Amino acid sequence: MTPDPQGAPHLAVTDGGLFSTLQDAGRFGYQRFGISGSGAMDPPAMRLANALVGNPPGTAIVEMTMTGLAFTVVADTCRIALAGAEMALTINGRPAEPLQAHDLARGDRVAIGRARTGMRACLAIAGGLDVAPVLGSISTHTRSGLGGLDGGPLRPGTVLPLRGGGAGPLLRQGRRHLAPAEGPLRVVLGPQADAFTPAGLATFLSATYTLSTRADRMGCQLEGPAIEHAAGFNIVSDGIANGSVQVPGHGRPIVLLADRQSTGGYPKIATVIGPDLGRLAQLRPGDTLSFTAIDAREAAEAARRAAAALEAAIAAMEPVVLGTAALSSERLLGLNLVSGVASAAHDPFCPHPPSHPS
Repeated sequence: MTPDPQGAPHLAVTDGGLFSTLQDAGRFGYQRFGISGSGAMDPPAMRLANALVGNPPGTAIVEMTMTGLAFTVVADTCRIALAGAEMALTINGRPAEPLQAHDLARGDRVAIGRARTGMRACLAIAGGLDVAPVLGSISTHTRSGLGGLDGGPLRPGTVLPLRGGGAGPLLRQGRRHLAPAEGPLRVVLGPQADAFTPAGLATFLSATYTLSTRADRMGCQLEGPAIEHAAGFNIVSDGIANGSVQVPGHGRPIVLLADRQSTGGYPKIATVIGPDLGRLAQLRPGDTLSFTAIDAREAAEAARRAAAALEAAIAAMEPVVLGTAALSSERLLGLNLVSGVASAAHDPFCPHPPSHPS
């Protein structure tokens, strides 16, 4: 990126959305000191967004919840991509495709709207953000005011400084390469499964639960049948992993997530496996879910399969077709043909007219 004569290159936030924070792969090695790991709630979405703009996998992104943000580009060039929840993306008021890289120019206005489906989306910027890490990570933990720009969510007036990047072809990720995940969330029972009666375990694995309004980056409380403890609900506090399922005295499970506390004194009936954490992060209050138990070997194999599928999706990314440079059968079938005229305004491969910088 060339030097910005109007100051350091940045994105000027005009609307921070409901709850938008800077997140990366997380803060590791400090949980024993009471510091949360944080990090992106949907790691595959972060990985896809970063791959679209040519970033390394763990590069910090803007994670948006339910509604997106709006900003103006104060830089000569900037490349962005959006992945995760389906949020409406516009550039200078014109609809633009998610799961696709877009090149922006100085003065371009970007708005990301309310999620049509899902809960959280990741906005990647080529080259990443010029933000100093705290304890090895840029991830924001709002409860402790750690990380990000000031330890809190983005607000109108926030300046996101850019490092610069975006060389190479624009890429897109066709949704056909992303197999939708379905079925119960997979868990490995324990480490305190013996703190529950056989009936309690059976309830946990057979009931349908509803995500309550008490759900955030720290964890989500589920509404549904109570799980029966064997003898009390207090244990000596021990470490909590991402996806740990605690069951307090009221018997309703709480799934602890990225911003979880480092230790806890309620028994943990199970842990949601890594490949299913992104699915959980995309559920909204009122959505239903259930659990199924697998063993550690099956969990490791599921993680390998998920990683391979994600890398295959990234390998299948293809260059964006601009204007009328290519006339593939797939593209032609997607055009709005009226009396033999192809309308670029409805071309999914060309979200902007050919005159737009991207």
